[in-house]
Amino acid sequence: MSYEKTFTVRWADLDPNKHMRHSAYTDYAAQVRLEYLADQGFSMERFAQLNIGPILFREDTRFLKEVGMSETIRVTAELAGMSADGSRWRIIHTIYKADGREAATVTVDGAWLDLNLRKLAVPSTELIDAFTEFPRHTSYADIVRERKE
Repeated sequence: MSYEKTFTVRWADLDPNKHMRHSAYTDYAAQVRLEYLADQGFSMERFAQLNIGPILFREDTRFLKEVGMSETIRVTAELAGMSADGSRWRIIHTIYKADGREAATVTVDGAWLDLNLRKLAVPSTELIDAFTEFPRHTSYADIVRERKE
């Protein structure tokens, strides 16, 4: 079971080729990630109170089918990996056309940023718990970081 939201593609989401522009795919993926976190009690205001926020290291989009204006799309979010301390994570989004065909996948690798120190941070237990409850992708694998010596 994935976390998902449904959207209608807007005119502003199109490019000159009359299909959804490449960056709109990642915009919808980001919206779903943030809505999941908000649903778990982590709104942008809550992140500001905690002085922590999500950041991305990598974003990879695979385009499979065209999406046009006013089409209904369904965007899912599934956890594909997390480090033992919850500091790093991977989420895979799948964007589906109304007929159920995959239009694109967006994979993001991220971490948490201490907003005061401007350095990577380990999140609170409650944030780790929210991520632990995130629906898992079939490719889920723990993220293991090598120690620097």
